[in-house]
Amino acid sequence: MAQFYLVRHGQASFGTDNYDRLSELGHQQARWLGEYFAERDMGFDALVCGDLVRHRETGAGICEGLGVALPEDIQSGLNEFDFQSLVNAYLAQHPDQVPSEGAPVAAFYKALKTAMKHWRMDTLTGDLPESWQGFSDRVAAARDHIQQQYNDKDRLLIVSSGGAMAMFIKHILGASDEAVVELNLQIRNSSVSHGFFNQKVVRMASFNNVPHLDRPDRFDAITYY
Repeated sequence: MAQFYLVRHGQASFGTDNYDRLSELGHQQARWLGEYFAERDMGFDALVCGDLVRHRETGAGICEGLGVALPEDIQSGLNEFDFQSLVNAYLAQHPDQVPSEGAPVAAFYKALKTAMKHWRMDTLTGDLPESWQGFSDRVAAARDHIQQQYNDKDRLLIVSSGGAMAMFIKHILGASDEAVVELNLQIRNSSVSHGFFNQKVVRMASFNNVPHLDRPDRFDAITYY
């Protein structure tokens, strides 16, 4: 069976005017992961990623660390859902829950988790870019593309975002929609989830690993946003 290494993008630029770009640390996380792969002689046949800037920058950083250029297959089905639109819609319905100015990041993630729950139950109103079902369907289509196009390869590198990865894994495991909400908030930047696939099945082997950061001088480089 072919193997896939599903990677969440490196730390993005949360709290700035453009989240969709890697921070300096995010670029370093990606390079470190590539170096980790290179040290173990782990080659890849191709890179499949979403078309967001943070996806492509992460892929480029991994390739830099690996010291190779990989064929790139852009699949927008691996893009993240528009989490800011969800939070805005939820807070518009519940203005009493708007975080105060200067509130910690945890306050935003609490609002996001609640917004996602309403989104999946179809009780979130407002100008939403896509439905929960639409999100689920496009991630499933990206998974199907990977199965059909790369089942004869050895190793495939995939770069995506936390929410899309959670949905990808949900489809593999046959888990509940609630699991997507919970998994999304656990996935670390530049983490690797590993599995196997052929034309018929996809199997998970491990989840949310950061071996390239698992050393005393890099513990502070483990991030979630």
